[in-house]
Amino acid sequence: MKYLLITVIAVLTFLTAGYAEDLPPAQETARAAEYCVGVDDVLDINILQPEKLLSTVTVAPDGSINFPYVGNISINGLTLAKVEQEIQARLADGYMKYPVVSVSLRETRSKKFFVYGEVIRPGTFLLEENTTVLKAISMAGGFSKYGSSSRVKLLRAKPDGAGYENVKVNIAAVINGDSNADTVVKADDIIVVSEGVF
Repeated sequence: MKYLLITVIAVLTFLTAGYAEDLPPAQETARAAEYCVGVDDVLDINILQPEKLLSTVTVAPDGSINFPYVGNISINGLTLAKVEQEIQARLADGYMKYPVVSVSLRETRSKKFFVYGEVIRPGTFLLEENTTVLKAISMAGGFSKYGSSSRVKLLRAKPDGAGYENVKVNIAAVINGDSNADTVVKADDIIVVSEGVF
C-alpha cells in the first residue's frame, strides 16, 4: 500500500509538472493583469455564465465601451481585472444571476511611440511587447541616407510631466553586437535620429 501511494504521487507529480509547462509564466500573467486599458485598445469580453456571450469591443475616443445589457461603461485607465469587476457588477445589478466575466486584451492600440529625424518613414507607431530602440528604428524603415547610428537620442516624459529626460542610447554599440546597450521603448517615448557629422 505504501509503495502504491508513492507510485501514485510520483505519477501525479510527473503529470502536473508536464501540465505546468503549458501554463503561462506567472510574470506574464501578472503583467497582463496590470495593463491599463486605453483609447483604441481592442478587448475580448467573455461572459462564461449563466449564459455564454463573447464580444469583441474597441475602446472609443471618450474611453468607453458599449456592452450588451449594460450599455456604455467608462474603462479608460482601468486594469483588465477592474474592467471584469465593473462589467460583472453591472450585469449582476438586475440582468444576470451570479455572472462570471473574463476580459482579455486582443490588441493594444493605445500605447504609441514616435520616431523622427533621419529615418525612412518617420511617424507614430504602435508599441509592441519588448520593442527596443533598434527595433523601433527598423519599424521606421531604418536610417535614411544621412542618418547616423551614433546620433540617436530617446526623449522620455518626466514623471511630473514637466518636459523630457534624455535617455542614453548607444545604437552604434548595439549594431556592433552589444545587445545589452539597447533600450526598451515605453509608451509616448520619442526617438530622434540626427544627421551624421561629415
